[in-house]
Amino acid sequence: MGFYDYSVKDTKGNDIPMSSYEGKVVLVVNTATGCGFTPQYKDLEELYEAYHDKGLEIIDVPCNQFAGQTPGTDEEIHEFCTLKYNTQFPQMKKSDVNGENAAPLFTYLKSQKGFEGFGKGPMALMMSAMLKKIDKDYKNNPDIKWNFTKFLVDRSGNVVERFEPTADMKLVGGKVAELIG
Repeated sequence: MGFYDYSVKDTKGNDIPMSSYEGKVVLVVNTATGCGFTPQYKDLEELYEAYHDKGLEIIDVPCNQFAGQTPGTDEEIHEFCTLKYNTQFPQMKKSDVNGENAAPLFTYLKSQKGFEGFGKGPMALMMSAMLKKIDKDYKNNPDIKWNFTKFLVDRSGNVVERFEPTADMKLVGGKVAELIG
């Protein structure tokens, strides 16, 4: 199975097939409203505004698996994002991204692009130190480590990049621009 064979649920519980994004560049991101990375919503919205008309779609999947940082209902999460960050991209139903109840799309994405580290810098060091306390073997499994992990899918449905939450959003934007062409 490939990217286009999966679906996610929207906030009303309807299946949104990834095949509806065929021919588009897609950025799939697990998000949270009360996380240190939540300001990335601003960067994501800027990317969406810059490239949506050229074929970019952002699939926002809120997740409460990381320190309970997304406690609200789907409606409360949507209201927070639209009021605070003016987000226009579609927001899906709050879902798990790891474990036995993980949304199948995320299981697939992780199988295509595993964890390769947090990079360098203070945030990377902080994330590594924190995760060592949670999972001593975190470096050796593909699980999503925290909120705002992003998967970039090209126009043919290939998962071409995984960005950890510590990745510079300028790097993410540059890769999106390359794929948009």
